[in-house]
Amino acid sequence: MNAQSKKLTVVSDVDCNAVACRNCGICRLGAPLDSTEADSRLLERIAKNRRQIKRGDLLYRIGEPLKAIYAIRYGTIKTYLSTADGRSQITGFHIAGDPLGLADLHDGVCSTEARALENTSLCEIPIDHLQLLTEEIPSLRVQLTQLLSQEVQRLQGLSLLLGKKTAEERLATFLITLSQRFARRGYSSREFNLSMSRNEIGTYLGIVEETVCRTLARFQDDGLIENQRRLISILDADRLAQLAQV
Repeated sequence: MNAQSKKLTVVSDVDCNAVACRNCGICRLGAPLDSTEADSRLLERIAKNRRQIKRGDLLYRIGEPLKAIYAIRYGTIKTYLSTADGRSQITGFHIAGDPLGLADLHDGVCSTEARALENTSLCEIPIDHLQLLTEEIPSLRVQLTQLLSQEVQRLQGLSLLLGKKTAEERLATFLITLSQRFARRGYSSREFNLSMSRNEIGTYLGIVEETVCRTLARFQDDGLIENQRRLISILDADRLAQLAQV
């Protein structure tokens, strides 16, 4: 298949009317820089394949060649690093609308592992396909840079979270940030399910599981949240944000 035929490849079933697709960072690559509307034909060419993975499945492993970048349509993916003694450090929880793999575009090698926390659907954008499109549409390079900048800001925020805040402030920040991310994706900011376990939250925040459980219970006693297993209802977002110092 020559380069020209690759350029004409389309996928007709990309549903950009879905909430996650309308607010997806990857799908925004289809919009002109001065527009709020994406070209659905361009989106079809960017989002070449759909991929379904089950809870617990690996999407990619550390050290593997980066073959594609991904956009989550629904579900949750965690990315993490593993140490030689078997421990892991979670680097992110990625929800519907989030891109995956952008940080590894420069080196072309996966720097983390990515595993599904629940049944997840993704749009897959092969690297060679993306390269062809950036050659054809120069504005895509600018938008990719913007997405990369957002990823850098996220990692900087994680560094601050782990280095400067108390356990209570870390958990409050985690809940408020997750609430804001759901809101940007068009979902409820007040009520949402946590697809990750308390232990995984603790690993991400650098605190032990027992501290996560105790702090969530304290937040509920103080009227900040209502916690029913994995369902979180934020009752007082202003006070929670003040506690988080965001």
